[in-house]
Amino acid sequence: MEMNLPNILTWLRIVLIPVLGLLFLLPTPWANAAAAAVFGLASITDWLDGYLARRWNQMSAFGAFLDPVADKLIVAIALIIVVVESPGALLAIPAAIIIGREIAVSALREWMAELGLRASVAVGMVGKIKTTAQMVAILLLLYRHDLAGIPVWSIGLGLLYVAAGLTLYSMFLYMGAAVRAVQRIQG
Repeated sequence: MEMNLPNILTWLRIVLIPVLGLLFLLPTPWANAAAAAVFGLASITDWLDGYLARRWNQMSAFGAFLDPVADKLIVAIALIIVVVESPGALLAIPAAIIIGREIAVSALREWMAELGLRASVAVGMVGKIKTTAQMVAILLLLYRHDLAGIPVWSIGLGLLYVAAGLTLYSMFLYMGAAVRAVQRIQG
């Protein structure tokens, strides 16, 4: 395992997961803002580690494995925190869609890698837009308080539904690409 800055940033994201959970549990008025700040930092490292790995040509098999694991873990924990804080179908449904899709697409990518077809289910532009909407939505939902009269939680909820819709759409794109790739090798 090569320890370069992109991999260190990925490890930082993993270390921030229990910090996010602990901040959520603190009985203080600033807990939501602190949790949102930690999630914001994790979101920035998600973008930065990939950018630096490509820019500095420090891509590694370990980084390619660990980065999506770290992303999925922090997103799943943050979504669970948001649902626990505001239980109900309004948040639980898009959270379940996002978490379920992440598990399904991860399994699909693993299967395609075993077939030597991992490139056929690579992340596309829809996935990047989905990730951006998802990260901003979670950040706003964690923060939760209106800011200068702006309904932060409502905007976050709307973005979460946008992210859930893009999540389903991108999952269908990945599955369609996988089916076509398998059909090509089966002749």
